[in-house]
Amino acid sequence: MKTGDRVKASPTITGADEWIEGTIIDIEKNPFKGIVISIKDSLNRIFFGSEKYFKPITHNVCLQ
Repeated sequence: MKTGDRVKASPTITGADEWIEGTIIDIEKNPFKGIVISIKDSLNRIFFGSEKYFKPITHNVCLQ
């Protein structure tokens, strides 16, 4: 994952009922927590947490 990628954030860190989609705005290498990712969603809310709480959004594209 890198800055600008679209990801989903776990309800564990967002407090929402479902995974929230957003764009990565920062990636920090924290010596205590490891990789910490920050995202901004479509409502301009910012969520951050350990990379284990994020998963990339993949688009299934048929090339035939």
